[in-house]
Amino acid sequence: MRKTVILLLSILGFSIGIFFAVKNFGQTKDTSQKLQVTASFYPYYFFASQIGGNKTEVTNITPAGGEPHDYEPSSGDIVKIDSSKLLILNGAVEPWGSKIQNDLKGTNTKVLIAGAGLFTQKVIDEDGIYSVDSHIWLSPKLAKTQVTTILNEFNHIDPTYKNYFTANANKLINDLNNLDKDYKTGLIGCQKKDIITSHAAFGYLATEYGLTQIPIAGLSPDAEPSLKQLADISNFAKTNNIKYIFFESLVSPKLAQTIATEVGAQTLVLDPLEGLTPDALSHGANYLTVMEQNLHNLRVALECK
Repeated sequence: MRKTVILLLSILGFSIGIFFAVKNFGQTKDTSQKLQVTASFYPYYFFASQIGGNKTEVTNITPAGGEPHDYEPSSGDIVKIDSSKLLILNGAVEPWGSKIQNDLKGTNTKVLIAGAGLFTQKVIDEDGIYSVDSHIWLSPKLAKTQVTTILNEFNHIDPTYKNYFTANANKLINDLNNLDKDYKTGLIGCQKKDIITSHAAFGYLATEYGLTQIPIAGLSPDAEPSLKQLADISNFAKTNNIKYIFFESLVSPKLAQTIATEVGAQTLVLDPLEGLTPDALSHGANYLTVMEQNLHNLRVALECK
């Protein structure tokens, strides 16, 4: 009898072991079947995540709180990119973009330039050189175009989930349409149209909604303006009774605070959404909520009704 009980327990244990092995195998298989995507920095991570939902695994190459203008991928990032089916780039921000495209030629990783054909503005830097303005994700209209570009690539790579991806993209496009309406209605009847910003990130947004951007620095947030430029901006702020100077969450607010103190103005955040801090992400911030907060701060600074 004792031998029989031991035999039955052994069989039961073996069966349970097989059950969990099969169960875990199935779970591993499901994860591995997800479309592996890497995105160069936050806006493209957000767009891809919203479109891909639970059918994709999206990795943001620029870490939370990082600045994409000067970030260089780590060896771990390179491995992640190489193992993905798709790498999404803006096409004008990433200093490592051209090299990685060359390195990925002939591999299984497709490179998508989400901003191709959308860079219509240039900005003059501190050395008098004109450079392409890359900040197309800050225009809801251009953001919709980029979402469609990413959707088309998803559908091409993994047509099995075409209907799922399309439904998710349509929801995101609807959110962007609502965001566009909020900006159009929210910026009507403003007393002012000029915005002084930390760096030249808001050209596309300003053009779309009839604003004028006066940047303290050029396209890179780390650029150092000359003393003459700082003096010119201070004089402009005084002459035009500018009451708010905008700064950013990922770079030092020192220049904005200096000018604000000089002209008797206050400071407000205008986030270029090049990345979100870990704290912001932990509190549920995302592209859409930050854009709405930007609108709120613009309305305050521009004295909108």
